[in-house]
Amino acid sequence: MQRRGAGSESPGDGHPSPKPGWHLSLKEPLAELGGGCPRACLGLCATCLFSFPICPKVSLGGRAMQRAAALVRRGCCPRTLGPWGRSQSSAAAEASAVLKVRPERSRRERILTLESMNPQVKAVEYAVRGPIVLKAGEIELELQRGIKKPFTEVIRANIGDAQAMGQQPITFLRQVMALCTYPNLLDSPSFPEDAKKRARRILQACGGNSLGSYSASQGVNCIREDVAAYITRRDGGVPADPDNIYLTTGASDGISTILKILVSGGGKSRTGVMIPIPQYPLYSAVISELDAIQVNYYLDEDNCWALNVNELRRAVQQAKEHCNPKVLCIINPGNPTGQVQSRKCIEDVIHFAWEEKLFLLADEVYQDNVYSSDCKFHSFKKVLYEMGPEYSSNVELASFHSTSKGYMGECGYRGGYMEVINLHPEIKGQLVKLLSVRLCPPVSGQAAMDIVVNPPVPGEESFEQFSREKESVLGNLAKKAKLTEDMFNQVPGIHCNPLMGAMYAFPRIFIPAKAMEAAQAHKMAPDMFYCMKLLEETGICVVPGSGFGQREGTYHFRMTILPPVEKLKTVLQKDTSFFVP
Repeated sequence: MQRRGAGSESPGDGHPSPKPGWHLSLKEPLAELGGGCPRACLGLCATCLFSFPICPKVSLGGRAMQRAAALVRRGCCPRTLGPWGRSQSSAAAEASAVLKVRPERSRRERILTLESMNPQVKAVEYAVRGPIVLKAGEIELELQRGIKKPFTEVIRANIGDAQAMGQQPITFLRQVMALCTYPNLLDSPSFPEDAKKRARRILQACGGNSLGSYSASQGVNCIREDVAAYITRRDGGVPADPDNIYLTTGASDGISTILKILVSGGGKSRTGVMIPIPQYPLYSAVISELDAIQVNYYLDEDNCWALNVNELRRAVQQAKEHCNPKVLCIINPGNPTGQVQSRKCIEDVIHFAWEEKLFLLADEVYQDNVYSSDCKFHSFKKVLYEMGPEYSSNVELASFHSTSKGYMGECGYRGGYMEVINLHPEIKGQLVKLLSVRLCPPVSGQAAMDIVVNPPVPGEESFEQFSREKESVLGNLAKKAKLTEDMFNQVPGIHCNPLMGAMYAFPRIFIPAKAMEAAQAHKMAPDMFYCMKLLEETGICVVPGSGFGQREGTYHFRMTILPPVEKLKTVLQKDTSFFVP
């Protein structure tokens, strides 16, 4: 017997056979259920291929949706021979009834809305992954779908993600991580003995000799010991106590945690947190989340983004009128500005903090990224101790480091540490309690941090290769820093200060009057408008200076120098040719 399809003339029960597409009359009620879903989720009638929206966003009960879909199929597409059991009109009527009645019963007002959510979270902004980056993602999807653009790829120069930009991992670090992750490799002759030695030491300190176990909230003990030994070597013998070391989920976690403990009070006694402008947006974001008071001090752009203590005094005196300035944040080397502070500047800052009774936060994640021969990294911890016991015994200091920057570029491991000195013993207990809420930082990230602070030494099997790879990464970054500075400064209307350290350029752009008017017409900040047009016309993704803070009337953007040299040249050529003063 031949099977009948949707075009058969009669089902044999005296009723006329439904015609294909009869249920187009249901398109409107079905579309109403879609809730404006941008994905246009569709279901298909198997025979006549009429499409209708079925989306998890729809507030229609699952059984009701299934029943409506079944009615559509049964009214149009017979699965078996025999009587239909219903007419076209009755199937349509019942399907419509299901679709129209049930949504009304299941819809209710949302508990969480923009109006009811935590206002501090809503106030948080993070420009590094803000509107420009979202737009870059949209453009990448359009390119994948074959939509023509004036470029073939989006180059994400917005973030300091070294390996995403093509930097190769340090071999020794990855060898130790591989051994820690899969200990069976410890028997393999393919791995050097110094890597195996470190992996065994880390694993022996982990619960069950496994990287997959929890650690103590403060971090694996032997890794904290290695961090303390590293700090002592770095600072020329200045002692570091493992009990003052806290392993963290990247430096960001440590900064957020210490600020949580520091922020208190209300009204004019609310904690004020002094941050540099330009700043890394983590600081303003955490300040907003904690409902603290942001106190801006401006770096001196005309003097290579130097920190001037007189500017600190101005900022703190003004802030005392409406808050209680209690914290001073320093980023050295600077992000996004790339300046490296002199020893004299650090001494002046420490004296100012002692004088004003400020808790110092020293963000030193770029301590390996110093390129200028005239500059040298000095840690706040070392300078503090060398200033004598009046300072070293009294100034409270938290300093931070990470696996993400330097020559390592291991952003994804989220490894980091903070050293906190001169902390009140009772506060130390409170800090450990706060850290225990999140159990522990990722143990794989802790292991990566251990390899950073405990690298191969002369005489070990891996030392030569490690040194060669490290010097290659840092040497290439130094060349790219100089290349970026030179190319930007060849363009009238763009000025770029020397890139002494870190891994970004923060050039000033003198935006033409017509572009300013166009930005105003689009209700956008001029530098945001510039960066958006740069992205849309060249595929280069950079971050507007307004996301980092800048003096009123000045405009900048931040761009990483991490891409390979040839790609960086392409980025710089597109940047400079796009700018028309």
